Amino acid sequence: MNEPNPNSGLPDKAQVQFDCHGQAVGKMRNDLDVYMTRPMEEGPFKLATDEGSFHGGDATAPPPLALFVAGLTGCIMTQIRAFAKRMGVSINDLSVDTRVVWDWEVKGRIYETAPHSFDIDVMIDSADAQDKVIDLINAAKKGCFLEQTLGRVNTIRHRMKVGDDWIEV
Repeated sequence: MNEPNPNSGLPDKAQVQFDCHGQAVGKMRNDLDVYMTRPMEEGPFKLATDEGSFHGGDATAPPPLALFVAGLTGCIMTQIRAFAKRMGVSINDLSVDTRVVWDWEVKGRIYETAPHSFDIDVMIDSADAQDKVIDLINAAKKGCFLEQTLGRVNTIRHRMKVGDDWIEV
């Protein structure tokens, strides 16, 4: 019996794009509408961030860094489970522990940050050979959008709206 191709209907190459509109509400809360816009449309996914008392927030939602670490953890877990089916690797149980550390330094009345370390511990209970499970994890690492983003030098542009125009900041 032939299994359906999980990639059927998708091109061999594509760009995946997510857009997010954030609106400041409350003291430090941000309401976020996230959409996948290509290669297909999904969403909106309604999320929120808030800060605790350190930044003057009410802690009504997770801080952005919590969502970042959750996204990284969920991304690798999703790829492991999706690719396990495609690679014929059995998974009886899966758990992942992720630790992300940033350096933080006071600069007058503000602070600056820098990434320090990213550690992802994968626990897979599988009846398959260890080399098959390692191949699965390696494939999942290559398929995890967030992990691949973090492993490269990226250019991040910021623009500010001034009247009817945008200026680079």
